[in-house]
Amino acid sequence: MNFLRHNFPILRFEEEWGTVKEPAVVVTFDDGYADNFLQALPILEEVGIPATFFISTGLLGSGQEFWWDEMERLILGDHADPGPFRLDDHQYGRSWPTLNRHDRLALHADLHRLAGKIGASRRDYWLEQLRAWAGLNRNGREANRPLTPEELRLLAASRWTTIGAHTVTHTPLALLTEEEQRREIVDSKKQLEELLAHAVTVFSYPFGTKKDYNRTSIRLCREAGFRKAAANFPGQSHRWTDPWQVPRQLVRNWDMSTFAAELSSFWA
Repeated sequence: MNFLRHNFPILRFEEEWGTVKEPAVVVTFDDGYADNFLQALPILEEVGIPATFFISTGLLGSGQEFWWDEMERLILGDHADPGPFRLDDHQYGRSWPTLNRHDRLALHADLHRLAGKIGASRRDYWLEQLRAWAGLNRNGREANRPLTPEELRLLAASRWTTIGAHTVTHTPLALLTEEEQRREIVDSKKQLEELLAHAVTVFSYPFGTKKDYNRTSIRLCREAGFRKAAANFPGQSHRWTDPWQVPRQLVRNWDMSTFAAELSSFWA
């Protein structure tokens, strides 16, 4: 964050960028992990950098893990091998061996990939089966928990933050019917606005690649009153960029030199 502050103008996601004439940076976070408040916010406030946090509302205050984290814990966690896992599903049902780490990695890769192709209720049923197989409950790891409502309110109260919506169940919108998409988009907005007592005007598509949302998703975001929506494919934002398909650059857990080099490549 210090590197960004000393080298680039830092803009807010909700701002109009059409008059910006030099490379600039916008900082965003997706999903709504508790570490957004516990770790990221103190750094942003100390350095003086604004950021937008896109919040998936379905698990707020639950202490449960997001589905991808729970799947990783249930399959790859340090627990005794309960034997082969058989998935009960009309389309993807089959059995996987789990004798060793290699087997479990293969199981995790397959289920993680397939879970991105199904809706929330069906995905929850898969997780129920995994819990029964692993002999574990829904209690998640503290490091992976989502925000509590109070943490979200405190996060939103900072002058350095903007809160955006990110659906309720974090399901790829393109998988859903128009009515299901509308519920995911509108309900997440309403839930955040009720918690925060102010308007929420920006949105981020779950997963956000061009196959994860569609023209219906874009239209519903506009109808819901969002002024901008963030996608998740690489690119630069220009004055002609569609405000409901703003590209973003994915940042990994890089060291400083790698981060600086990757950042330079974003403008290549």
